[in-house]
Amino acid sequence: MSDHDTPKVSPALLFSRLRSSPRRLQAWLRAHQDENIARGQLWLGRAIVWLAAVAVGFVAVIFAIMTDDATHFFITNAREYPWLPFVLMPVAGAGLLWLTRRYFVGAEGSGIPQVIAEMNRPPDMPWRPLVSLRIAAGKILVGVSAVGAGFSFGREGPTVQIGAALMASIGRFLPAGLQVQQRHLLVAGGAAGIAAAFNAPLAGIIFAIEELSRGIETRMSGMVITAIVLSGVVAQAWLGNKNYFGQVPVIGEASEILHTILVCAVVTGIAGGLFARMLLISASGWRGRLGDFRRDHPYRFAAACGIFLAVLGYATGGLTYSSGYEETRNLLSRNEEMPWHFGPAKFVATVISYLSGLPGGIFAPSLAIGAGIGQDLMPLLYQDAFPTTVLILCMVGFLAAATQAPITSFIIVMEMVDGYSLVIGMMAAALLASGISRMISRPLYPTLAEIMVERQRIAAQPQPEEPPTPPPVDAAAPPADTPPAKP
Repeated sequence: MSDHDTPKVSPALLFSRLRSSPRRLQAWLRAHQDENIARGQLWLGRAIVWLAAVAVGFVAVIFAIMTDDATHFFITNAREYPWLPFVLMPVAGAGLLWLTRRYFVGAEGSGIPQVIAEMNRPPDMPWRPLVSLRIAAGKILVGVSAVGAGFSFGREGPTVQIGAALMASIGRFLPAGLQVQQRHLLVAGGAAGIAAAFNAPLAGIIFAIEELSRGIETRMSGMVITAIVLSGVVAQAWLGNKNYFGQVPVIGEASEILHTILVCAVVTGIAGGLFARMLLISASGWRGRLGDFRRDHPYRFAAACGIFLAVLGYATGGLTYSSGYEETRNLLSRNEEMPWHFGPAKFVATVISYLSGLPGGIFAPSLAIGAGIGQDLMPLLYQDAFPTTVLILCMVGFLAAATQAPITSFIIVMEMVDGYSLVIGMMAAALLASGISRMISRPLYPTLAEIMVERQRIAAQPQPEEPPTPPPVDAAAPPADTPPAKP
């Protein structure tokens, strides 16, 4: 076709089409109004969840920096002034417990049982919230102070409760058409918290499936993974693309170190089962003089725990103070030797810290206890496996036995130390240690959550009315049925 055959559009026709375009657009929008509204609500909901996940990552990083700085400050001053823990720890124990009970009820303990209990709350029962922004603020404030005062706590479990609180707080801003349940937000926030705390995204996904939801729904998997990825990106942007404990050399295939796996799993399974059982007894039905003293005088008991921890820390040269992260990293990456009593002393320090009732987690201390046990087993296994292999297997075994979450435990440690070459051995150690622990103790976090729900159920029940107190009897007055005396 030649240029002369090209149809020409007159200016009037072009102007007419331009004038009709807005009307056509309006007609199309009216025809697809419901679809466009639904699509807009979907993207608005996604944007809100993404922003919340980024906030979880930022808060986890800030919490980590504050905890590390507080730990470093305490350790440095405790070395320079050995008397400081004897003054600071009992005062901090009583004062922080009062602050928790007065302003931040629900922030006690690890934080993971609170999230599980909040997910399983009965719908028709009065309920005191266990996950809220106020509790999250208290978890950070009191948690950093407790670790900074030398108590044997970690920050990873509390980050789960903090992440769940941040994610749950956005529920009222989500469009109603999305039909996102509060339970979904709690799982997503808790999983994002554990991923950002350990800088281990895969561990966050498995933690959501194994520990929090215990059978995750398909419809929420995208939300969980998105929250984990975004919080993990923020954590890596600030903390760097590095493993929690750095690059750790491991040697040995699972078939070659079977004896090492069995020994590590059995020892840590028994130790972790006893550890979990002691924590559960203290939370459910601790009887005897000490149990009664803690119930009747909680602040004095917390101060006594501080004194005990100060004595233990002084006797061990400060090895039992705070989370134990530095000691574990030194064992793994710097090949520094610890005294034989590091593992048992850290075990006792963590139990006593938990008994105090202060906010704090057990993940990092459990890894330190496992590393200490591994160092004590090295003389028995040095011919079968590389030293760091024994340490890693014991860390996995003790964490799996204490939490009875074997898959989460071995994936957390695998991502922390880049131990993919030992993945089969870690899986075997985690599963065997968890199975041994089940013969000694009930699962730690679900059982603690059941106790919390039951306590709220009892508190919600109406109390029986007491009979009215009779008026006091005047000894000088005659009984009511006694006739008056004759004059």
